Amino acid sequence: MELIKSGTDINFVGRMKLAFSISLALIVISTLSLIIHKGPNLGIDFAGGTLVQIKFKEPTSVNDIRDPLKTINLGNSIIQRFGYQDNNEFLIKTEKSSSELKGLSGMIEDALRTAYPEGSFEIRRVEVVGPKVGKDLRQKGMLAMLYAMVGILIYITWRFEFRYAIGAIIALLHDVIITVGIFSILDKEFTLPIIAALLTIIGYSLNDTIVVYDRIRENFRSQRKQTLIQTVNESINQTLSRTILTSGTTLLVVGALFFLGGAVIHDFAFALLVGVIIGTYSSIFIASPTVLAWETIKPSKRKRKR
Repeated sequence: MELIKSGTDINFVGRMKLAFSISLALIVISTLSLIIHKGPNLGIDFAGGTLVQIKFKEPTSVNDIRDPLKTINLGNSIIQRFGYQDNNEFLIKTEKSSSELKGLSGMIEDALRTAYPEGSFEIRRVEVVGPKVGKDLRQKGMLAMLYAMVGILIYITWRFEFRYAIGAIIALLHDVIITVGIFSILDKEFTLPIIAALLTIIGYSLNDTIVVYDRIRENFRSQRKQTLIQTVNESINQTLSRTILTSGTTLLVVGALFFLGGAVIHDFAFALLVGVIIGTYSSIFIASPTVLAWETIKPSKRKRKR
C-alpha cells in the first residue's frame, strides 16, 4: 500500500530552518516550564511518600475531603481527582514517611466518617514509597535513558557514520525534552510508567530515523551525481508513505489506549501519543537535516574528494 505516489518531491530540506525554529521554540518553552516548576512533577515513585486512592459513591469536592483530614494532620496533602469527572475517585498524596503513617488507611477512614455517611466511600489503594527508594528509582530511571542514548550513538556510528549518529541523538533529545516539557506545562505526574513511555518513544523514533538513514545511504551510493541535499530530500519523500502508514496505525492504537484505557494508563498513553507525533516530526525535520548541517562543519570524504 502506497499513500504517496512515487516521484513526489516535497521540499522538506527547504523547510529545515523553519522546522529548527519551531523546535527551538518548543525546547525553550519546555525548559522554561521545567525551571519555573523546579523540575517535573515527580510522583511518589520518585519523590517518595504515600498515596491513597478513594472512591466516593456520590459527587464530592476536594475541599469537602480536605476538611475532615485536618484532624489527622493531612489537610495540607495534595488531593486531586483521579480519572474522569464522573468517576468520583480521588488521590491523596502526602510526603510523610511510612513510619509516620502506620494505620493510615484506618485513620483516613475514621476521619472521613465524620463528614460522610457509612458506606459512602471506599479506600481502594494505599501505596508507600520511602524517600531512599524514590531517589534510587529516579537515578536508575535517568541512567536507563542515558545508557540507551550512549548505546544508540555507538550503534549508529558503527552502522552508518558519526554524523548520522549525531543527527539521531539530537532528534531523540529533542523528542524527550519536548515530551517532558509538555508534562511539565500540563502539570502531569512524572512516574515510572512515564520513563517506560520515554524509552518506548526513543525506540520508536530511532526506528523511523534509521529507515530514512538507510534510504539516504542507498541513494547516496547509487546516485553519485546528486548533491547531499537532493539525496536527503529524495530519501525522505521515498519513505514518506511508510512513515505515514506506520505512525498512523501506531496513533490509532495509542489513541484507543488514551481514550478507552482508563485512568491507570492515561498518562502513559498520553506520553506515547505526544512522543509518536514528535518522533515522526523529528525523523523528517530534525535527524536528517542535522546530517546536512553537520556536513557544513565537517565534510564527508566523498565531498572532500570532489
